[in-house]
Amino acid sequence: MNVDKPDDISEDVYLGFVRSLFDNASLLFVAAFSQAVIGSLVYWKTSATIYLVLTILMVVVTLGRYYAIQRVRPETIDTYQSALEWERYYLIAGTIHGSVVGFFAFTSLYIAPDLFGEIAAISMVLASAITIAGRNFGSRKMVVILTVSVIAPIAAGLMLKGDFYNFILGLFIVPFIFTINTMARIVRTVLFAAISQEKKATRLAQRFNRALNTMSHGLIMLGPDGSVVVANAEAAHLMSLKSPDLLLGRTVHSLLMRGVAGGMLTVKDCQYVEAQLTRALREGRDRKVLVGFSNGQHYEFSAREGSLELGVITFEDVTARVEAEERIRFMARYDSLTGLINRAYFHELAEECMSSGNKERYCALAAIDLDDFKSVNDTLGHPVGDGLIYAIAERLTAFSAPGIKVSRFGGDEFMIFFDRIESESDLASLLDDIFASLQGEVDVAGHVLRIQASAGAVMARVESSDIDEMIVKADLALYKAKELGKNGWRMFESAMDAAFRNRQMMKADLRSAVEAASLRVVYQPIVAMTTMRIAGCEALCRWDHPELGPISPSVFIPLAEEMGIISEISTFVLNAACAECAKWPEHTNVSVNLSARDFRNRNVIHKVRDALVGSGLAPHRLEVEVTETALLDDKSATRELIQELKALGVRIALDDFGTGYSSLSYLHKLPLDKVKIDRSFLADLTSESSSLVLLKGIVDLTRTLGLTVTIEGVENFEQLKVLMQSIHPDLVQGFLFGSALTATGIETMSTTVWPFARELRSASQRAIN
Repeated sequence: MNVDKPDDISEDVYLGFVRSLFDNASLLFVAAFSQAVIGSLVYWKTSATIYLVLTILMVVVTLGRYYAIQRVRPETIDTYQSALEWERYYLIAGTIHGSVVGFFAFTSLYIAPDLFGEIAAISMVLASAITIAGRNFGSRKMVVILTVSVIAPIAAGLMLKGDFYNFILGLFIVPFIFTINTMARIVRTVLFAAISQEKKATRLAQRFNRALNTMSHGLIMLGPDGSVVVANAEAAHLMSLKSPDLLLGRTVHSLLMRGVAGGMLTVKDCQYVEAQLTRALREGRDRKVLVGFSNGQHYEFSAREGSLELGVITFEDVTARVEAEERIRFMARYDSLTGLINRAYFHELAEECMSSGNKERYCALAAIDLDDFKSVNDTLGHPVGDGLIYAIAERLTAFSAPGIKVSRFGGDEFMIFFDRIESESDLASLLDDIFASLQGEVDVAGHVLRIQASAGAVMARVESSDIDEMIVKADLALYKAKELGKNGWRMFESAMDAAFRNRQMMKADLRSAVEAASLRVVYQPIVAMTTMRIAGCEALCRWDHPELGPISPSVFIPLAEEMGIISEISTFVLNAACAECAKWPEHTNVSVNLSARDFRNRNVIHKVRDALVGSGLAPHRLEVEVTETALLDDKSATRELIQELKALGVRIALDDFGTGYSSLSYLHKLPLDKVKIDRSFLADLTSESSSLVLLKGIVDLTRTLGLTVTIEGVENFEQLKVLMQSIHPDLVQGFLFGSALTATGIETMSTTVWPFARELRSASQRAIN
């Protein structure tokens, strides 16, 4: 017999239906007993041997089915193939059983008719028919086989009797077969629907359970009475319980009290958290509560009203987040190197101090700056510089107190705020103690460094000042301390403020002058030693202030460098010098000093090219003077720019030679044309023989490298005479030849021989003789 799974059900449902065939085998035992009684009574009534044989056969088949089904365990039917095999076995046994029962009924109606036998047989068949749909719905084929094999013989026996009434009665029994099959199909459909819904519900429950127990948050749901009805695994884990079931039935209060009992939470915190969560559940809106435990952990609780009077509380361990936020907050408020409060937080704390308390009290501020700290970074490296900063911070931290705030303001600058100062003498005493602690040496990575610092301090009444104003005044006092020789401190004076304001006004005026191109250019003659005529000149910038009059370059040039507008000034001088030089005689050249800032980008090449093109000046008549400061910034980049300037045809001169740390190294590494020796070598030239020897050595060394030599700062005839007789430079310049001239003056005197040229030659001739 070929048995196939029905097409309208899934395999797992089919397995369930087949398993149901092997349940409730006790009904077969009851059937065997009933069949034995009924068959025996019919045999007793009719004495027909066939009834005895059929009774024995029914009992044997029924009991055989009973014992066979008892031996089958439904859980062993676990695969589709095993279900097919067991259904096939069930169909064979059921067919035999149904055929024997049906033949018993047919015998009583047609083969050995007996009125009692007919009634007994029909009663037995009807009793069996009731169980066909109820017990065998799991197999449609079994239902069909049993209804046909058990009921059809009754219909056949009635119709074979031959009379009209029995025939009609036999026909009406046939629909009963279809009724039983329909009932079985309905049972199957109902059960299939129930099983399908159960599967969906089970699947949904599994998904819900999986989602619930894989949440990173702990979750509990509260019933109308406030007790836990649902909890997930994370909630149990966070509550240090083995299973979520242990949370069921507990209240929020009892759960929080576990923390109190374990010493993790105070009673006050417990009451606060419970009140907040209860309020959130009652008001139906989200509310978050952050709770810190004594072991350093932090939990964040969130409560919201659910549906069907269920409240939902979620919570998670946010310790890592809180610690990260604390680190970020610390980084935003404290200096990463020293651990001192930073500029912004210092400002905030100082403002808070000044906004509270007695407004008539005095407070003070001290700004401390290390002297020559840049040289430490430049010579020993930034790690050593950082080590020195850390060592200073350690010493200053010793003075930190509730009323004293110590801050690293930035770089090598520190700031100290004193919330209450009784008098200037008290402040002076504190500053003396601080400076005493900073004295001495410190070992940083094997380097013994001597600490030297300057400071400025200001003292003010709280009600008449603010922290920003005090910082400005402390910085002014600090600048004054550095001007007076460093390694000390100064108290702010009102004159410092006036000087600062004047300096700021001068900066504004200088910027306006640069923007309006109201500066002017003058030219200092450069004289050839052999002819005593002007061979060239150096372009110098001058500023005539409308109110203050002429401002010295030693004043406004540093201001321009500080303001970052020195390049604009050098561009102005370059363009003006090239335009004027183009009008002078061919043998007259012009020198222009470009700043270190000009050599920090490639714009300097375009600047020089544009000046030459715009003026029409021959490139060889322009000389660019480079200071050693420009060379120190980036030697390789500066060398590349100088080579590109040389490619334009411009001559290059090294200005102020001998004032730097390594001037001699530039003479053979850079493509120079001229060296201008600094005026400092002439200071003792006429009185110290060593100065003469040194200067002569430098000039001779320079000449061997093929460079032209210019000596600056010639101020008197005696110096010029020594230079003529012993040094023999190519060019000289200085106040001996007069002050700087206008462009017209240079043009007028370009062919003039200085009047002392004849006397100089005579003195030189006498010295030779």
